[in-house]
Amino acid sequence: MTRQRSVILEELRKVDTHPTADDLYNIVRMRLPHISLGTVYRNLEYLVASGEIARLESAGSSMRFDGDVSGHQHVRCVHCGRVADLVYPPAVPALHGIRVEGFDKIVGVRVEFDGVCERCAPRADAASPPE
Repeated sequence: MTRQRSVILEELRKVDTHPTADDLYNIVRMRLPHISLGTVYRNLEYLVASGEIARLESAGSSMRFDGDVSGHQHVRCVHCGRVADLVYPPAVPALHGIRVEGFDKIVGVRVEFDGVCERCAPRADAASPPE
C-alpha cells in the first residue's frame, strides 16, 4: 500500500459523510498538498476493486465513497444528495431462492432509501422530491 493510498483510506475511514472524490481530494490535500485529483480517483478505484471501501452510485447523483464496508444501508436526501447510514436498517432480503429469467444467480443486493435531510426540510416539501 502506497503512502498516498494509505492516507486516502485513513481519511475516508475518519468521516461518516460519504464524500465524493472531490471532497476527499480536498481533505487529503491537507496532509498531502501535492497529490493530484487523478491520483485520488485512481486510488479510490483501486480501493473499491480490492474491497477496502465501497462506492455508492445513484443515477443523477455524484458518486460517493464509504470507508465502512460492513453490510449496511443508506439514505440519500432527494434535494441535496447528502448520504447517511441507517442506524437501525431493516433486514435485507434473502438472496437464496431468487430466480430471474436470463440470470444464473443473484450475487448481491443493495438497498438505498430516499428522504429529506434536516437541512433541506424547512425549504422543501417533504412529500415530493424535486423535479
